[in-house]
Amino acid sequence: MPLPLPSRTPSGPRRRSLLASAAGAALLVGCSSGTEESEERAGGGPSATERARARAARDSGELAARYDAVLAVHPALAVRLAPLRAEVARHVEAFGGAAKASPSATGSASGSPASPTTPTASPTGSAPVPPAVPSAVPITDTDALAGLAAAERALADRRVTELLDVPGELARLLASVAAAGAAHAYLLTEGTR
Repeated sequence: MPLPLPSRTPSGPRRRSLLASAAGAALLVGCSSGTEESEERAGGGPSATERARARAARDSGELAARYDAVLAVHPALAVRLAPLRAEVARHVEAFGGAAKASPSATGSASGSPASPTTPTASPTGSAPVPPAVPSAVPITDTDALAGLAAAERALADRRVTELLDVPGELARLLASVAAAGAAHAYLLTEGTR
């Protein structure tokens, strides 16, 4: 008696593969003595670690602004997106940046993200860096969620490649946040299948 084929082959990452990729990233990181950072500090400018940390904070801030833009256009998604947006805000803080409050948390109903053109101070103490203005938000909920998932996935992939260029503690933080980003991408697309 032949076995019936499954009616639908699920696509996308499974929980096991997400956890395995996070564990693999952590294994890639290893331990670091931290001597690279102290040698770079002797030069007077920001170290490569500080620049990588500032870039990661800025990237997470831009992702939070993208969530804010989607929430402003699609307020019905607030229940689904609020926990993910809050997690991204914690990532900004973990990298040493200053997270902005969500417009929904501050009671802003103006329909625009929290001042996307206001420059924010750079964590390295240099001149302010204007955050990127999120691209146009898609009209449908499904497309908006797919856009957020693509942004989360792209940022997680970029962070995984940066792991090899930073010392231990920051690499572990990048690995953890990359794994969270991959999980966010999965959660954003889970309901649309």
